[in-house]
Amino acid sequence: MNFTKEQVLQALSNVEEPDLKKDLVTLNMIEDIHIEGNKISFSVILTTPACPLKAMIENACRNAILYFVSKDAEVNINMTSKVTSQKNTGVPGVKNIIAVASGKGGVGKSTVAVNLALGLAHSGAKVGLIDADIYGPSIPIMFDLEGARPMARDVDGKSRIQPIEKYGIKLLSIGFFTDPNQPVPWRGPMVSTAVKQLFNDADWGELDYLVVDLPPGTGDIHITVTQTFPVTGAVIVTTPQNVALADTKKGIGMFMMNAINVPILGIVENMSYFTPMELPNNKYYIFGEGGGKKLAETMQVPFLAELPLVKSISESGDGGRPVILNEGNPVAEVFIEMAKKVAQQVAISNANAFAKL
Repeated sequence: MNFTKEQVLQALSNVEEPDLKKDLVTLNMIEDIHIEGNKISFSVILTTPACPLKAMIENACRNAILYFVSKDAEVNINMTSKVTSQKNTGVPGVKNIIAVASGKGGVGKSTVAVNLALGLAHSGAKVGLIDADIYGPSIPIMFDLEGARPMARDVDGKSRIQPIEKYGIKLLSIGFFTDPNQPVPWRGPMVSTAVKQLFNDADWGELDYLVVDLPPGTGDIHITVTQTFPVTGAVIVTTPQNVALADTKKGIGMFMMNAINVPILGIVENMSYFTPMELPNNKYYIFGEGGGKKLAETMQVPFLAELPLVKSISESGDGGRPVILNEGNPVAEVFIEMAKKVAQQVAISNANAFAKL
């Protein structure tokens, strides 16, 4: 029996992309259809390699061919991806800028930023990480790069900083340019200039995601980054206590202000619960339960993850090898799932931005 490409496309037009609420054919996500006898092969172009629904979409495509074309078809599906971008980020080659912020310090924002960047790279995306926490840069410690100094090289007649590459991602931190033993009393204009240089004067190459670890609170750096570079969205980190949640609400409010207007990709609640090693199925909510989830519902933003209070997370960061790199570790899996959800929200945010054009 001879199958046609039209039959294949007609069948796949019955498969909906769950997040974008349109079928794969309308979304131009089907490419490279080849038919040979009863063998049908094609590619599905997902919006991110970190798509949490990859297996579900593949299964739906296979079933659509078998049901609408022929139950005897041999179906070979190549699940690939092309990360979407809604606008020019202002940084050549960078598709999406993801800001990681918190209303107050001490909630594990840098830990989330680092493991998010590594989680996105784990899926096959090209990722960069900027440590814009001028007052307390922690990326050099968390990547065992204290004392490291990025090189500069000539690119198109202009001297460019070369981000340091480690664990598969590109890194720049304000901490690479200052003496860790000397306090730097930054003033407003100096802060803005220094942060802009991390974006503008670096040779980032092609990146799907550039994760930016912002300082805690709401201040100069947040305004500089969001008004200079079109940020795709912000991930907000909190802990369950009421004090942290109150500050988090203000942080979200800042991103939602008309002058800033950055989409909230979601809330991550860190130090949510404690699970003793000898009782792996028990969760103890030491600081209160469900605060981050309730806040997400109130602010009508996604809730991305509940991260446990586990010694290995801080030990891994202090040891220069973030916990997500420990394959098989249950905590690493939590961070990988969080990264998938963030990638999913970026794709939805980009699709919504296109719909408004």
